[in-house]
Amino acid sequence: MEKKNKVNRRGFLKSSVIGATGIVVGQTALAGQSVTNLKSGKEEAKIVYRTLGKTGLKLPIVSMGVMRADNPNLVRAALDKGIRHLDSAHGYQQGRNEEMLGKLLVDYPRESYTISTKIQPTGQNRRTGLISDEFTREGFMDMFNISMERLGLEYVDILHHHGVSSREGLMYEPLVDIMKKIKKSGRARFLGLSTHSNEAEVLVAAAESGFIDVVLTAYNFTKNVDEMNAAIKKAADAGLGIIAMKTMAGGFFDRERQHPVNTQAALKWALQNPNVHTSIPGFTTFDHLEDSFSIMENPEMTEEEKNHIEEGKNTASLYCIGCQVCLNQCRNNLPVPDLMRAYMYTYGYRNLEKAYDLLTDLDLSNNPCKDCTACTITCTKKFDVAAKIKDVSRLLDVPEDFIV
Repeated sequence: MEKKNKVNRRGFLKSSVIGATGIVVGQTALAGQSVTNLKSGKEEAKIVYRTLGKTGLKLPIVSMGVMRADNPNLVRAALDKGIRHLDSAHGYQQGRNEEMLGKLLVDYPRESYTISTKIQPTGQNRRTGLISDEFTREGFMDMFNISMERLGLEYVDILHHHGVSSREGLMYEPLVDIMKKIKKSGRARFLGLSTHSNEAEVLVAAAESGFIDVVLTAYNFTKNVDEMNAAIKKAADAGLGIIAMKTMAGGFFDRERQHPVNTQAALKWALQNPNVHTSIPGFTTFDHLEDSFSIMENPEMTEEEKNHIEEGKNTASLYCIGCQVCLNQCRNNLPVPDLMRAYMYTYGYRNLEKAYDLLTDLDLSNNPCKDCTACTITCTKKFDVAAKIKDVSRLLDVPEDFIV
């Protein structure tokens, strides 16, 4: 994998706390939020906070997605700099992600951070979002118990139902029942969901569910912005906390990584929506953290950044918007959005392990399109779907121990 230069941690912590003077924050981005001073030595930094809906949790507008982080010193630096919310999942890095967090969080007072984990229920169909009889309450509880043991915590702040893509899947009664029991026991303060596809429908369903407190949703400038903004507003008006993910739209517009997305501009764009309470960019280096910290102080967009976003709206990137139009077009009934997500993990994030795990979960061959003489899919983002599937599926030929 590509190696990136990393800033010396001690030098980073010394140099990257930005002084508070001269900061101007746009009125739109600051609507309904507060600015808090944090002191570090003789310097002082201002961090913009918003309240995560009815949970009452006040969080910086930038939190940390820990999915790709495998360096505990990076997480420590994030917490020491002022990040307060950490987002993990039961399946990230095959459990090593939660284990890493568990080992380092013993050094921090429990009230100094909030943390969420996500569990994808057994039997959840990636295509339809429906949950089969393969699901059991006991199985879900077993996964939750494993996550809690790895984290070494008595409770998590948010427990997410991972990968929701339909109203029916969200409201599956046995799953709702066990999640409510976990919350009642005090082992999860709030209940949430994550959604990577059909997000607008899921957001509306969450707003009407009566038991969801937080929604973690994909949200970026490449999606159907008007539809997403309306759905996010409905959820926020219902008191739900809104956390944005996938704000970077894959990180690059091209497979060769020659045309990068301006990630700061993309994150700022998402935060212009006052109903987005925080975000979880998945930075993996100290440089990424420093960039994110500057946005925590000042999310106002420059004219250059605005122009980049406007141009990017009409440019195909590595990010699949999950519109699901392709699903009814594929004669092999393939989970195309998931395959496109694996492609993004491979070429946008350079995260071969995550792509490999996703492809393995899909239980497909290393050439799922081999029986087709011509692809019948017309992608709304103009992806060459057949070429991308053929390309990324090659990962299944690589021995697992070469990737993990």
